[in-house]
Amino acid sequence: MVCAMLKLPHWIVGLRCTGCGDLSQDPMRWVCSTCSAEVRMDVVFDDDELRKMADRLPGRAFDMWRYTEALPIPVGAALPPVSVGGSPVSLAPRLADHLGVARVVVKDDGRNPSASLKDRASAVGVVMAVAAGADRIACASTGNAASSCACIAASMNLPATIFVPERAPRPKVAQLRMFGAQVFRVRSDYDTAWDLCGEVTARQGWFNRNCAINPYLVEGKKTVALELAEQLGADMPEWVAISVGDGCTIAGLVKGLEQAHIAGLIPFVPRVLGVQASGAQPLVTAFRAGRTTFDAGSVATVADSICVGHPRNGLKALDAVRRVGGDYVAVEDEAILDAMRQCARLGGVFGEPAGVAAAAGIIQARAENIIAASESVALVVTGNGLKDVDTAIAAVTGPTDVDPTLDAVLAEL
Repeated sequence: MVCAMLKLPHWIVGLRCTGCGDLSQDPMRWVCSTCSAEVRMDVVFDDDELRKMADRLPGRAFDMWRYTEALPIPVGAALPPVSVGGSPVSLAPRLADHLGVARVVVKDDGRNPSASLKDRASAVGVVMAVAAGADRIACASTGNAASSCACIAASMNLPATIFVPERAPRPKVAQLRMFGAQVFRVRSDYDTAWDLCGEVTARQGWFNRNCAINPYLVEGKKTVALELAEQLGADMPEWVAISVGDGCTIAGLVKGLEQAHIAGLIPFVPRVLGVQASGAQPLVTAFRAGRTTFDAGSVATVADSICVGHPRNGLKALDAVRRVGGDYVAVEDEAILDAMRQCARLGGVFGEPAGVAAAAGIIQARAENIIAASESVALVVTGNGLKDVDTAIAAVTGPTDVDPTLDAVLAEL
């Protein structure tokens, strides 16, 4: 059972409802008692501590835990033995030419332990679960959050129960079982699996890792932005592009960029481009219509990690992008598959469909005159291509079969 005696560090002001603004000092109050179920809580930090962070960074290991003052981790809490964060950035001039912008910097978060950005959120979730005295952690996921949760939980000897939709890719399900997680493959879509996970978790008293309901998880995701800010500093591009499903990652990205600016790591907060698949674009539709409600309906896309019809952190995601003057675009599956090829061939980064959807989004944003040709973009690749090897195989032609002779090879050449 989850212990309600979780003690947050002194730099946490409390949990604030993003709807009514009510501030609570109860670390386990994850739902506002007066607002609708769609409204989320947000962790409020002491800005003075954030401003002190930059001077304290030298000498700290380059991983996500270096941003102590921007994390809700209880003082003295046990951290995972696996290294999370510290993913590299690289310039990709040929990819920039292809995308039609002045400069592209690629942040490859597929380098994390389970090969996705979601390890950042899961690391915070598992640490908080252990600190809270939980005997099990649970989550629902299209695949990446699940495998990351199973990975980090295994490293800290915390049992994990995972709910995945029927269409979850086989490599991701295999990861789950390799890490020893209990896996329920739900005969339905992600939205149904998410609801079921919430019901079971509440009934059993487990620690809920789902980012939309657990306010602490987004704080882990924002470390990708803090790293990016520290790595680029004054060379931060005008835009940061990232794929979007539930909205948790982009909400964390924006918060991280804002806090990086408060801390003095970057001279300005860049605009953010959220990219969804055309077959699953509730946030794009709502953003452009100026609405805060989302159309219900079936969704389908090759990018399973962003195949979400009901964005569980949609309000935070909309508000975050509006705050920084950003935008949302939708891209076809064919463009996503092409982005897989081009990111690998022109940028040297092999990403899964959702991982590189943002690259396709940059082309779309150029076509819609959202991003100018003179502007630069940081592209966050959220997951490695081997997470969905079947799609990767379908996106390219096969090898040339030859007899084992010199003449056979020369004939093909």
